[in-house]
Amino acid sequence: QEQLQESGPGLVKPSQTLSLICTVSGGSITNNLYYWNWIRQAPGKGLEYIGYISHTGNSYYNPAFKSRSSISWDTSKNQFTLQLSSVTPEDTAMYYCARLLSSNWLYDLWGQGTQVTVSS
Repeated sequence: QEQLQESGPGLVKPSQTLSLICTVSGGSITNNLYYWNWIRQAPGKGLEYIGYISHTGNSYYNPAFKSRSSISWDTSKNQFTLQLSSVTPEDTAMYYCARLLSSNWLYDLWGQGTQVTVSS
């Protein structure tokens, strides 16, 4: 069964770097059908797109996050990661990883999400 599972610290202090991992199970992260994405939702707000890493390891970032975000992967562990630096309380959100099917540009698999709170 294909699944995505986010993991990471639930609490991060302001100015620190947030690091999240998405573990892909039931399929390969190098499958050329997919792009691997990070998306978040702050309390009371809509979904906010952060970026993706492709099956070749190339990454793309929402310009709003480009200066302080990095998405990488570990193909040996079938995981991809998000690092978001210089966090503030405005980065408090539920963070999701999601799989995008390249044939139709639709998300076909989501993780359950992981809550991140930025607070001192």
